Amino acid sequence: MGSRNGRLELEFEDESLVSPSAASRKAHMLNSVQHDSISRPPQEWNRHNTGSMLLNSIKIVILSNRLNLLIPFGPLAIVVNHLSGHHGWVFFLTLLGITPLAERLGFATEQLSCFTGATVGGLLNATFGNATELIISIYAMQNGMIRVVQQSLLGSILSNMLLVLGCAFFFGGIVFNQKEQVFNKATAVVNSGLLLMSVMGVLFPAVLHYTHTEVHFGTSELALSRFSSCIMLIAYAAYLVFQLKSRKNLYIPVNEEGESARSSDEDDIPEISKWESIIWLAIITVWISFLSGYLVEALEGASIAWKMPIAFISVIVLPIVGNAAEHASAIMFAMKDKLDISLGVAIGSSTQIAMFGIPFCVIVGWIMGQPMDLNFQLFETASLFITVLVVAFLLQDGTSNYFKGLMLILSYLIVAASFFVHVDPSAIGICLSARLTENIMVLQRTATDLKSKKG
Repeated sequence: MGSRNGRLELEFEDESLVSPSAASRKAHMLNSVQHDSISRPPQEWNRHNTGSMLLNSIKIVILSNRLNLLIPFGPLAIVVNHLSGHHGWVFFLTLLGITPLAERLGFATEQLSCFTGATVGGLLNATFGNATELIISIYAMQNGMIRVVQQSLLGSILSNMLLVLGCAFFFGGIVFNQKEQVFNKATAVVNSGLLLMSVMGVLFPAVLHYTHTEVHFGTSELALSRFSSCIMLIAYAAYLVFQLKSRKNLYIPVNEEGESARSSDEDDIPEISKWESIIWLAIITVWISFLSGYLVEALEGASIAWKMPIAFISVIVLPIVGNAAEHASAIMFAMKDKLDISLGVAIGSSTQIAMFGIPFCVIVGWIMGQPMDLNFQLFETASLFITVLVVAFLLQDGTSNYFKGLMLILSYLIVAASFFVHVDPSAIGICLSARLTENIMVLQRTATDLKSKKG
C-alpha cells in the first residue's frame, strides 16, 4: 500500500512523471501570494493566505481523487457497528473506508519525499508504504490473532507478486502487442534475491517445527525467528543504501531497445508543502488506526456471516481490497509503457513486506509480549516459496508480454482456490472447542427439559 520504494528512484529520475498541472498550480499560488503581499496589510494577508492554503490543500488531497468518494463508508461502518453489530457489514464497510485512505497515505508520503531527498524518502516509503497493513497487524497482535497477522502479510506478498504484476504484464502486453515490453533487469534481480532471502527466514522455523529438531521445544523456534528478523531488517536497511546511494545507475528505467533511458535532473514539483504533508500523514494514519480496530474486531464475525475461512479472508480478500489503488496504478503505468514503475509497485511492495513488514511485526510482537514468529505453517510457507520461484524465473530475462501476465493471474487463481478449501490448523481447535461448547449447552438444555417434564 502507499508509495513504493521501488518506484521512488524512478519518480526522481523520470521527468515524464512531473505533473504539468502541479507546476502551473505552484506558479499560480506564487503569483497569488506575490499579488496579495503587495495589496493587503500584513495581518489581513496572513489570514487570507492561511485560509487559501487550507482550502487548496483540502482540494488537492481530498477532492482531487474520485476514490475518496469511499471515505464516508468508514464513519458508516462505525454507525452500523453501534446500531446493529452485524460483523459482516461492518467488515465490508470498513474495508471500503480504508481503501482511499491507504492511497492518500501514499500520496502524502510521495509529497514529503520531494522535500527530504532520496535517502530519507526511501526510509519514509519503507515506513509508510505499507503502513495500513502494519497498523492492522499491530491491532490483530494486540488481540492475540497471530495467525491473522501472518496470513494478511503473506497475502499482501502473494497479491502483489501474482495478481498485480500479472495484471500489469497482461494489460501492458495487450496494449503493446506488437513489441515486447522491457524493464530494468538489475532491479528485478536484486528484489528477487531479497525475496528468496525472506523465504529462507520463513522456511527454517517451519522446518525446525515440523521435523521436531528444536533444542528447546517451543522456545528455539521463537528465538530463531527474532534473530532472523533482526538480520532481515539489517539486510533491508543495507538494500536501501545500496539502491539509493551506492548503485544509482542500476535503477534507471530502460527503453524498448533495452538501453538506459536518462532524463533531465529536474525534480518532481510537490503539490502541497512539507508541513501540509506531515499534517496529512498524521491525520490519515490516526484515522486508519481507528478504523483498523473495527476491522480486526469484525473479522471473525465476518468469516461466520460470509461462510468463508478466516485464512481466505486474510490472505485473499484483505490484500485485494486494501491494495486496490496500487493495483490500478500498476496497470495504468504498464499501459503507458512505464513497466519499471509497475515493477516497483508490485515487486517493490512485496520486498517491503517480506524484508521489512514481517520482521517488524515479529519485533513489535516481542516488545508486546506476543509470540509472533516466522513459522507461517507448512501450507503458507510452501505457497510463498513456489510463488517467489515462479516470479523470479519470469523476471530473469527482463522482458514481459501478455502471456506471462496471464500465467501469473492464473497462478493467483490457483492460490486463491487453495486457501478457500484450506482449513488453518489453529482454526480446527477453535472450531472443535466451539462445537464442544455448543453440544454441552444442548445437553444441558435437554437435561433441564427432562427434569421439568418429570416434575
